Amino acid sequence: MEQLTETQAIDPVIQQSQNRLGQRPVRPFRVLGQPAFILHSYPYKETSLIIDVFSRQFGRIALVAKGAKRPHSQLRGALQTFQPLTLSWSGKSDLQTLTGAEWVGGMPPLEKNALLCGFYLNEIIVKLLQRDDPQPLLFDEYVSTLNQLAHIEPVPILLRRFELNLLKMAGVVNDLSYCTRQRCRVSSDILYVVDPESGTRPAQDSDNGIKVHGKTLIDMQAGDYADVATQMQSKLLMRSLLAHHLHGNPIYTRQILMDLQNL
Repeated sequence: MEQLTETQAIDPVIQQSQNRLGQRPVRPFRVLGQPAFILHSYPYKETSLIIDVFSRQFGRIALVAKGAKRPHSQLRGALQTFQPLTLSWSGKSDLQTLTGAEWVGGMPPLEKNALLCGFYLNEIIVKLLQRDDPQPLLFDEYVSTLNQLAHIEPVPILLRRFELNLLKMAGVVNDLSYCTRQRCRVSSDILYVVDPESGTRPAQDSDNGIKVHGKTLIDMQAGDYADVATQMQSKLLMRSLLAHHLHGNPIYTRQILMDLQNL
C-alpha cells in the first residue's frame, strides 16, 4: 500500500473533486511511505528546511524538515531533487511535519542541460499546480519525463508534451484540436488561434496573437511532434499560453534554457 493514515484512507478522487469545487481538502493526520519528489526547498529557522513536495496521491504539499540542515541529520542526504523518495509526514495545518524520508533509487542523475530542464519542470509545476490537488497521472508523467531527460531524449519535444499536459491537469487548457464555439474538430490546413480563456477558434485577419495550423493542434493533442513545423509552432503557442496563465510572471529556468539552446 502506498500510503496509510492514522484513521482512514483518503480517496484521492474525492479529494480532487473537493479541490475542483473550491472546497478545502480533508488532510489526513499521518501519511506513511508516499512516493514523492522534492520540487524546491529553502531554509527555515536555523537548522530546518521547508520543502515543496510533489507526491503521487496528495499532489503538491509543503513540509517542514526539522533539523535537516544539521551536519549529521539523516534527512540531509535524502532530500535531493530529481530522486524518487518515499516520504512520511504528519499534521493538519498547511505546513505539515516531515517524519521520514527514504531514497528509492533506480533513476539516473540529470546532467548538464537535462538538469536545467528538470529545474524548469519543477518551476512550472510549482507555479501552475495548486497545493493539495492530487495528480497521479501527471506525477507518473513527471517520472517518465525525468527518465527520458536522463537518457538524452529530444529535449524540446519532452518539454512541449509536459507543458501541455500540465496545463490540462491544472484545468486551464482543454482539447486543442476542438473548436469550442463552433463545436467541431479543427482542419489541418486552416489557421487557428488558441484563446487562453475560450479555447481554439479559426484565426481572423484582425488577430494579433499566435496563429498555428490545424495540423499542429492535432499533432499536439496526439503527442506527435515529429513534424518540424509542429515543433516550431507549438513552442510559440506554449510560450504564449504559459505567459497568460502565469499572469506575466517570468519562468527563470526557461530563460536560461533559451539562452543555451534556443528551446
